[in-house]
Amino acid sequence: MTTQVLPQNWLETILIRTVRKEDLPALEWGGEFSHFRRVYAEAYERSLQGYSVLWVAELPENGIIAQVFIQLNCNRKELADGIHRAYLYSFRVHPDFRNHGLGSLMVRHVEKDLIRRGFQRLTLNVAKNNLDALRLYLRLGFRIVAAEPGIWSYVDDKGIRQTVEEPAWRMEKKLL
Repeated sequence: MTTQVLPQNWLETILIRTVRKEDLPALEWGGEFSHFRRVYAEAYERSLQGYSVLWVAELPENGIIAQVFIQLNCNRKELADGIHRAYLYSFRVHPDFRNHGLGSLMVRHVEKDLIRRGFQRLTLNVAKNNLDALRLYLRLGFRIVAAEPGIWSYVDDKGIRQTVEEPAWRMEKKLL
């Protein structure tokens, strides 16, 4: 995607929908995130089993320009317990479309869906050095509840285990 002038009402044309299997290559954003190919495939499989919901924002003529994944249940109950608390992760807006309200639109969409499902709280982890995201979450009503070491690992597209150390803040928002 290239930087472009957006029409004034472009946000009104956004379609926020769940991920389809054929969307998975587009989540790699032209190879920038191909190292997460297996992560995306595993998340998609969990969504088919009802453990998560994967959302994308699609703009006509541009395709997928944002994504956000919601874990409904996981082994860390303080993040997602399958009943009251869900966990937001892998939230990304393409740089060409940032700072126009798309991130807020997507979070509000997720919140409405979770309320409909009976969830009462939404949690997330944000890297301590990601000040733009931190400001967004604070503006949307999240509050910092704990520090997280932010150490996690994944198997990349070449089959090699990668470990990431990204100290983070755990944030939470009451939905009801």
